[in-house]
Amino acid sequence: MINSSASPDDAEVAIAAAHAGADVVRTMYGRRLPRIDKGAGDFATAADVEAEKTILGVIRTARPEDAVLGEEGGQQGAAEAVRRWLVDPLCGTLNYAVGNMLVAVNVALRDGAAAVADPFSGEVFFTDGEAAWVRQGGADARLAPTSATRLVDVNLDPPFPNAPGFRAVDLLAHPRFVERFRPRVVSTTLALAWVAAGKRAAYVTDGGDLSGSVHFAAGIALCRAAGCVVTGIDGAPIGQAGRGLVVAADAETHGLLMSMIRDRSENRT
Repeated sequence: MINSSASPDDAEVAIAAAHAGADVVRTMYGRRLPRIDKGAGDFATAADVEAEKTILGVIRTARPEDAVLGEEGGQQGAAEAVRRWLVDPLCGTLNYAVGNMLVAVNVALRDGAAAVADPFSGEVFFTDGEAAWVRQGGADARLAPTSATRLVDVNLDPPFPNAPGFRAVDLLAHPRFVERFRPRVVSTTLALAWVAAGKRAAYVTDGGDLSGSVHFAAGIALCRAAGCVVTGIDGAPIGQAGRGLVVAADAETHGLLMSMIRDRSENRT
């Protein structure tokens, strides 16, 4: 359990920042909000912008020397800063804009503490970089990944940089996938926190190097600290040479998914 103090540690800063952002997201939910067009069908809402401002306020107060990379505001702080926070104030903006509550607020210190808040359940999933917990109603519980649900989230949102060699949608048609697992598509990295918490067996997405992504950094940190298996879609460690993301509750589930991915990739070459 992480204990509060007069000088909060990084995990408590991440929790406080994610919680503050979640309060904004929850308060603004259901309103007709202005949209900021980002091109290629992507957009932000006023809730994204306001939540990020609130999160940055918490981080600046607690860690004024640290730099921040925000989904909406970009890079802020000293370029040479050793410590950098990665902030995605509202992951699942399209869900949110159409009245779907499946969203997350992600705050991560690069290679350190991280927190993922669910604005509507009140849960804050967090790690100090070594272990992972969920906080709800003032109580902390250790996260325990398990594949018992057999539910696997597959991210079907574009872009698809590794197509045609890899298409996440192909997993849904794999005979062994439908025999063993049940697919889900939530379109938010809240699904990564659910793998760490045992609510999902695995998560699969395409992409390049996601380790430094504001969308994925907090969820990856949680899953690693909880003991999940975390690799790219090629089975290699995620990083600059990595491709996409496969996160599984255990080695058996990860191995099954990797064999199915290889099957589909080989059939396309």
